Amino acid sequence: MTALIDLQLAYEGDAAIAADIPQASQLQQWADMVFVMLDLYDQEMTLRFVGIEESQSLNHQFRGKDKPTNVLSFPFESPPGMEMPLLGDLVVCAPIISREANEQNKQVAHHYAHMIVHGILHLLGYDHIDDAQAEEMEALEIRILAELAIDDPYQDH
Repeated sequence: MTALIDLQLAYEGDAAIAADIPQASQLQQWADMVFVMLDLYDQEMTLRFVGIEESQSLNHQFRGKDKPTNVLSFPFESPPGMEMPLLGDLVVCAPIISREANEQNKQVAHHYAHMIVHGILHLLGYDHIDDAQAEEMEALEIRILAELAIDDPYQDH
């Protein structure tokens, strides 16, 4: 039940924000917990940490929203008839994660964990377009994060 992670550190900016980007071992622990909880095996994903400009550009290009966002997920779609152990790519905006953690009075590492779990669930097909989907996805996030000794990210802080 191992997540295979291709880590890309593309953020070049504020040293304090860069220092808060999780280490590979933390990212591995969080991804592996998703895999354990969902009984998944050996799937590969790319985790790319970026700045405001790249996040905004990708969000505009792929979602039509001209603003940066905390995490973007790009699920891999294998060609018909081919099975490949690729989940896809997550693009995580380091400055947005740091700002949100501060605004929400959360530990930055805990907010990163939440956004990584959230993004991986998107890669697996979970979504929050309607209330029922949102409830299912949020409940799963809460359970996974609890296994990592991280509080419910949806509670008021």
